[in-house]
Amino acid sequence: MHLDYVWLRDHCRSTSSYNPKTNQRNVDTGSIDLNIRPDHTAVEDGHLILTWPGGHVSKYCLRWLAENSYEVKKSSTVQPRILWNSDIYQNANIPTAEWETFMSCDDELKKFLHNYVLYGIAFVDGVPATVEATEAVSKRVSLIRETTYGGMWSFTSDYSRGDTAYSQLALDRHTDTSYFHEPCGIQVFHCLKHEGTGGRTLLVDGFSAAEKLRQQSPENFELLTHVPIRHEYIEKSEEHRNHMESAGPVLNIYPWNKELYLIRYNNYDRSVINTVPHDMVKKWYVAHRELTTELRRPENELWVKLTPGKVIFIDNWRVMHGRESFSGVRQLCGCYLTRDDVLSTARRLNLQA
Repeated sequence: MHLDYVWLRDHCRSTSSYNPKTNQRNVDTGSIDLNIRPDHTAVEDGHLILTWPGGHVSKYCLRWLAENSYEVKKSSTVQPRILWNSDIYQNANIPTAEWETFMSCDDELKKFLHNYVLYGIAFVDGVPATVEATEAVSKRVSLIRETTYGGMWSFTSDYSRGDTAYSQLALDRHTDTSYFHEPCGIQVFHCLKHEGTGGRTLLVDGFSAAEKLRQQSPENFELLTHVPIRHEYIEKSEEHRNHMESAGPVLNIYPWNKELYLIRYNNYDRSVINTVPHDMVKKWYVAHRELTTELRRPENELWVKLTPGKVIFIDNWRVMHGRESFSGVRQLCGCYLTRDDVLSTARRLNLQA
């Protein structure tokens, strides 16, 4: 391990430097001498002990130092995942949560979140086919995120909003709210009624496709992590007027370990490409096409028929969704959930997330 003295003084866990009740730093980082060095060092009983100028003593558990060293973090995974295609997911025989147990038992919630973290999707069966019950099961997992669509929403194919989702048309695989600076973390769907044909939900593990791209064309993967692309949502109806816009790369990775944590992929909402130098435009299209080809491989498509009572939770930062066209009356309800609170609940239940 390589540990800077300033870093060590800043991360002292003595009660004068760190409040163990609030888990917050007390030491004033801005007042630490950037050239500070300890007057005395020792290793005793698995701890590094440093005595600083002025007499302050810092004591660090060697295991804690190792766990928080760059050398360990750059080779460790932030969030464990199982990448999947249709066969892998179906052969895993992942159990769904049951409504009554799910709402009252933390063990059932923990199993649900374990599957959600690993696969990016999870189901709850037996939910009453109402907006109210869908809201209750959603709040069991996280906080509902208010957006321009409201909190809980319920819609049919009436074009009541300026979005293709409010139609009977097929929708290609995509992530939602790519036009937000922070795309919504979790998408919840519950089909309350469908009197007609078609309408199956399409699910694709975007991270699996992106990792295939990384293996096959690392330069194209790298390009998609750096080039910012604009997305926007423009709505000009009598009841709703919105213009949302943001910019970011298709693929987002942690800089220290190159782990993928977010994918923005929505060909419907992608705006004019004007943030890319001319000599990079064609290269971006080539990289985007290679990713699209992988996403559209039939073996990567998981098709699910949502029926009244089955609620699906989708990691919108990872798993893309779409649908086949349908006929008849189809009523869907759902919401977006805050990602941070979902992961907080998982960690509270001792899951790595």
